Amino acid sequence: MSYAIRRLLRAAMCVFSWFVMPYSQCVSGRIERRKLPPIEDPLLLLSATVLAERIRKREIRSEDVVRAYIQRCQQVNPLLNAIVEDRFEAALEEAQEVDRQLAKGTLGPAEDLARTKPLLGLPVSIKESLAVEGMSNTAGRKLREKKVALSDAPVVHQIKRAGGIVLLVSNTPELCLCWETYNQCTGLTRNPYNLQRTAGGSSGGEAALIAAAGSLLGVTTDIAGSSRLPAMFTGVFGHKPSPYVVSPYGHHPSCDDENWGSFFTPGAMCRYAEDLPLLLEAMRDPEGTPVTLHKPVPIGALKCYYMENDGPSGLTRPIDADIVQAIRDVAAHLNAQRVNLKRLRWTLDISVCKMLRMKNVETIYSPQANGKPDTTMKREVFKYLLGMSKSDLPSVMIGPMQHIVNNYIPQSRLDFLDAQTEKLRKDFIDLLGTDGVFIYPGFPNTAHRHYRIFHKLVDTTYMMVFNTVGLPAASCMVGFDREKLPIGVQIVAAPGQDHLIFAVAKELERRFGGWVAPV
Repeated sequence: MSYAIRRLLRAAMCVFSWFVMPYSQCVSGRIERRKLPPIEDPLLLLSATVLAERIRKREIRSEDVVRAYIQRCQQVNPLLNAIVEDRFEAALEEAQEVDRQLAKGTLGPAEDLARTKPLLGLPVSIKESLAVEGMSNTAGRKLREKKVALSDAPVVHQIKRAGGIVLLVSNTPELCLCWETYNQCTGLTRNPYNLQRTAGGSSGGEAALIAAAGSLLGVTTDIAGSSRLPAMFTGVFGHKPSPYVVSPYGHHPSCDDENWGSFFTPGAMCRYAEDLPLLLEAMRDPEGTPVTLHKPVPIGALKCYYMENDGPSGLTRPIDADIVQAIRDVAAHLNAQRVNLKRLRWTLDISVCKMLRMKNVETIYSPQANGKPDTTMKREVFKYLLGMSKSDLPSVMIGPMQHIVNNYIPQSRLDFLDAQTEKLRKDFIDLLGTDGVFIYPGFPNTAHRHYRIFHKLVDTTYMMVFNTVGLPAASCMVGFDREKLPIGVQIVAAPGQDHLIFAVAKELERRFGGWVAPV
């Protein structure tokens, strides 16, 4: 789109904010500003890497770790509203069985277990849109009958195979179609650093729990920043892996487009940077894209590059001063070179058009078992305007947006944008190679009040672009802004170079302090 149209769209977002802001202020203002209970159990402050080793060596019991996290969930969830369904009793029984087998020595030497069952005895939470056998799998939809997963998603199977103990499934927006986490079934998830602020989305339930020390490791998903934005807003680490490192299947909503896995992937979320490779190693698809996760990386040998914004796009809002300063501090610490990738100005065009053209993505307009949809676009939009729809705004609008992109944008324009996508991907691969990382904002502001994402939708292109071009990316905690809200920056690498991101994440944690408990 031309610069003039970009500015017009930006102006439209500004006008939209006149309606969103008062509503947001009213909703957030009704939420009491309470603090989370302090973390008292020292087990909650140990990394998964440390806990796993101590469990294997029988220095601590899996049961004690799982019980500590259950108790913490029971403390913080009434404030956060992050849990859809738990399996606490079953998790305790599984932890007790792990302890019994370790005591008997039937699982083998601790050294072998570090390789075969790296998550042995550790509690893991799962985003509710990923199938966990016997657990809720509605993805926030208000259905006549609760949808229960009949089998595990491949990534959940891998977690269990690695010895992880599933503790719960966490809240998402309806069909994972929003960058904030709320729905008409389980309600609004709140940010542990300020309950009047959003935890982001669509993996907001995971982020809120992990940041509050209610979860140790979280399996998320990411198709347009759904793992990175919540991590950014809650001060933890959220990683979108290279495409097909983790199986993209077993998710609701589903999609049978051949390019689905190029955009969508389960992701890893945790409080401590050293746990990223541990978790992703356990999540890996044995038949997926090969990747080296534990390869040593000398930080001084890395080539680092950065941008403070998306260039002269004329579309996104200015980056907050505190975030700009954080990016400059990170760049200075890593001796990064400033660059200007001009094709980033096409981010919105290429990302939206690519994603909305994916075939057979499950929405509220998808055909059901009888071959017919439950509703139509005209009917649902009309019902929404009358306040009668059972669905939220993003679910209602996805149909009309798909219709516009697939029927009214000329094929010549789509071909041009596809060409720009490939050129931008090549720009990044040529720049980063096998020893480079890119430092970039994830969003123009820190956690805002609930529902304010709706006049900031175009700003999500800071994250969405890396799904579009198929690069791994992670949000890393690097400090707090003047309102004491977490600041995160994105670290990006070339495909298959996830280990470079992990090395930088550890270094930034060392330099800037990493996760800090909400107070």
